[in-house]
Amino acid sequence: QVQLVESGGGLVQAGGSLRLSCAASGSALSMNAMGWYRQAPGKQRELVAAITSGGTTDYAESVKGRFTISRDNAKNTLYLQMIGLKPDDTAVYYCASTALAGSDIRTAVKYWGQGAQVTVSS
Repeated sequence: QVQLVESGGGLVQAGGSLRLSCAASGSALSMNAMGWYRQAPGKQRELVAAITSGGTTDYAESVKGRFTISRDNAKNTLYLQMIGLKPDDTAVYYCASTALAGSDIRTAVKYWGQGAQVTVSS
């Protein structure tokens, strides 16, 4: 079975930066779509960044220009570089992966990370 282990969360002041990592074990995910979801207090879970097996990326409008998603298939690891953090970015961030090549990260998440708390103070 696939396990996704997240690291890199923390507390930063507004304008700061963090990098989240998501290391996969149990199976190579090089052909899977992956992404980062977040859930803020009192809000629905939202997909903030996604990346295909070929490296094509997409971002929610709220984070575009500030967040960068990337993957290192040799290391079986997904990253989210976050700069210019705002208090509204405060949330639990979840790494996610589809189970099959060609599946949509928006509708076919099979594997989830345990969550990483990101807190941005004003």
